[in-house]
Amino acid sequence: MAYQLLTLERDEKTAIITLNRAEKRNALNTGLRDEVRAALEELESDDSISVAVITGAGPVFSAGFDTSEFAASSPAAVFAGESARRYHHRLQHFAKPLVAALNGPAMGGGFDIATLCDVRIAAESAAFGHPEVKFGAPALYEPLAAIIGGGIARDLCLSGRRIDAAEALRIGLVSQVVPADQLLDAARAAARTIAEAPLATLTGMKRSMVDSLGWRFEP
Repeated sequence: MAYQLLTLERDEKTAIITLNRAEKRNALNTGLRDEVRAALEELESDDSISVAVITGAGPVFSAGFDTSEFAASSPAAVFAGESARRYHHRLQHFAKPLVAALNGPAMGGGFDIATLCDVRIAAESAAFGHPEVKFGAPALYEPLAAIIGGGIARDLCLSGRRIDAAEALRIGLVSQVVPADQLLDAARAAARTIAEAPLATLTGMKRSMVDSLGWRFEP
């Protein structure tokens, strides 16, 4: 498939999806959400790929859902719409491990991508927050709570406050913080290490991990 709003690269057993709306801070409009879903479906059916990395072009990982789409519908309605539901379902149910290479701020829906990945590696410039609660869009509490625990997750989801990469490392949201120019190398190294295991083992473990959460996005 030819993608307009992201790039997809393969390197042996790993692939890198790069959100490519840098001029819009990689905001997740319907088109980009649909392309992310399509790219994950393509990689899921490719038995030569064991692990996927998601990153962003430019200085921002993703500013979240594109607020220009809120002109016709409320933020909550956009979040609950078919495009958003199918996109979140595909991220959660992607059959292979996902590594987030967080090259800059991951806000709102960008933060949600990070929490729906299995491993998170951040550049020193990364930051996280759910500012969308201030204008009526819900934050994804469940995946965040599964990573950092309910108390801190409630604080971040209800307050919308922003945390930096150092705090993200301290609370266990990310496993590494590296200089920006080392981020993709670190993410590729993590992906290659994971890809050393047989694909059947990885997909079986991933299925078990998703099943253990006890909540699911419906397509």
